Amino acid sequence: MTYQFIKVESADHITTITINRPEVMNSLHPPASEELGQAFDAFAADDQQWVAIVTGAGDRAFSAGNDLKVAASGEKFDVKWSGGFGGITNRHDLWKPVIAAVNGVALGGGFEIALACDIIIAADNATFGLPEPRVGFVAAAGGMHRLVRIIPEKVALGMLLRGKPIDAQEAYRLGLANEVVPQAAVMDTARTWAREIMECAPISVRLSKQAALMNRQLPLERAMNTPVPLTEVWQQSHDLKEGPLAFAEKRKPSWKGR
Repeated sequence: MTYQFIKVESADHITTITINRPEVMNSLHPPASEELGQAFDAFAADDQQWVAIVTGAGDRAFSAGNDLKVAASGEKFDVKWSGGFGGITNRHDLWKPVIAAVNGVALGGGFEIALACDIIIAADNATFGLPEPRVGFVAAAGGMHRLVRIIPEKVALGMLLRGKPIDAQEAYRLGLANEVVPQAAVMDTARTWAREIMECAPISVRLSKQAALMNRQLPLERAMNTPVPLTEVWQQSHDLKEGPLAFAEKRKPSWKGR
């Protein structure tokens, strides 16, 4: 598929989605969100794609969020996109892992995209924040709700109510970022994480994500005794048989993703 505002590359079971509007710090207008929705739809549907990496073009920004100049212009777009802002913030049924390679500014909706990913690899010059109230908006693409579930409530409210960003080291200290590396190493590090994930059985990875997220609000005993939809798929999978067999034969497993 041909895209105008993003780039998509697929290789070795990894889909890399790059927001490609560096001239506006990779901020998103509706057509860009539509394309991202299409890219995530394709990733979700492709059995040969096991991990996605999301990043931004250039060396300044992952994404500065909503394109406010376009929003202020009042221009109307005849577009429909799936998955919410950036194609992912309202996508609650994607059990394949998604890594955010945050190569610079991640503000507003850009931060919300990163929050919707499972893992965040941050450049040492990255910044994270939800400044929407400073321009009369709110972090309605999940930021108001995800942030208080990830970091301590008072800290999250401090970020939400003041609209001020934090740097990469503070994000790491708070548990928002999984790793902070020099900017030049962000994509290589994200690919390393992706390859390490793919050393595991894809169906086991997806079941683990599904169970962790779907049952996280349940009391522990109930969560442990509440199967999620992928449980039966995993129990009948090729990979469940392949793992022990490969171990016994002292070889690397040949995962099928099913």
